[in-house]
Amino acid sequence: MSRNNITVGLFGFGCVGQGLFSVLENSIGFKPEIKKICVKHKEKERNLADKYFTFNKYEILDDPEINVIVELTDDFEAAFEIVKEALERGKAVVTANKKMVSEYFEEILLLQEKYKIPFLYEAACCASIPVIRNFEEYYDNDTLYSFHGIMNGTTNFILTEMRNTGKPFKTALESAQKNGYAESNPTHDIEGYDSKYKLCILLTHAFGLTVKPDKVLNFGIQKINDFDIRFANEKKGKIKLIARAHRLKSGGIAVFVMPQLIFENNELFTVDGVDNGIVTENFFADKNIFIGKGAGAIPTAAAVLSDLSALSYDYKYEYKKKMQLSNSFINNDFFVNVYVRFNERNEAGIHQFEEVYEEYYSTDQNYITGKIRFNKLIRSEWINKESVNVILINDKIY
Repeated sequence: MSRNNITVGLFGFGCVGQGLFSVLENSIGFKPEIKKICVKHKEKERNLADKYFTFNKYEILDDPEINVIVELTDDFEAAFEIVKEALERGKAVVTANKKMVSEYFEEILLLQEKYKIPFLYEAACCASIPVIRNFEEYYDNDTLYSFHGIMNGTTNFILTEMRNTGKPFKTALESAQKNGYAESNPTHDIEGYDSKYKLCILLTHAFGLTVKPDKVLNFGIQKINDFDIRFANEKKGKIKLIARAHRLKSGGIAVFVMPQLIFENNELFTVDGVDNGIVTENFFADKNIFIGKGAGAIPTAAAVLSDLSALSYDYKYEYKKKMQLSNSFINNDFFVNVYVRFNERNEAGIHQFEEVYEEYYSTDQNYITGKIRFNKLIRSEWINKESVNVILINDKIY
């Protein structure tokens, strides 16, 4: 099969942009040309010759020799404008910007339909794990019941450190930052936004459902403390931040990001450090498990290169599940089993539970475990209190 020549205009030369150059240098096969790189800061020192760089985006967007734009900036609004202008000019686009894709998904779908130009973003979801293309192609004719997983390497590293070394949250976060796994402002990672953006993207490819991120609950790990870790250890479990989409028997899809207690029989139990893992449940194939590096310049750049290679064969997403499952919707009316840790005895709203499994009270911390309706949980006054933490205690959604 013949391949198209790919000439790239690159926006952004941070960790992933530099990683792309490293990946290209070490690739034994496909090696597209990067003609020009657009960056913002003129004064910044870079390890490439000046001839590669421009500070004017139109030097790339209006270059007829450049047929693919790779967008690797950190400004999601500016990134969308780049994508929009590129597609309008007939240039294919590859990006790793999950916030941009999830926030502007409907607009991007319309642009792709209008201009018939491919837009690929495998690198936006779990870096080295090829999950989007599997959802698009492998599960084309299979019914997905659910998918869930660890979709953020930063939080997984922090939780692994807290469990394995006994470090408190703040110290574990500092270790993540020191090792380059967390930003100086880690809010998007630790509060679950990053996982939510990826979840929203995958929803479209798995269930044909496109929603704005603000319609999906993200409850992060920033309130996890030593008491929560001890509780997990006593139960012989681990706490992981899990993003989940689950088809409900009553109709609709349960969609959320929350910490969860998992045990040795869970497929994600051994997924530690910065690794990501995704589990799918399907009608024909039963369960499939994807595990790989979910963060870092090289794994993400490798996914970008994979998309560039796919473009050389004229690949584009067909969004097959949007055609097959046009009536998908988010449904928050289901039950979950949770652990709720709190300070004051009447702080956690025990009366809102359908059933209480366990109660513990002390002069230090208190907790209850039990069954609660999810829409009651997310609308409760206490879930957002700084002194209250919530963790799922199993996979059950019913």
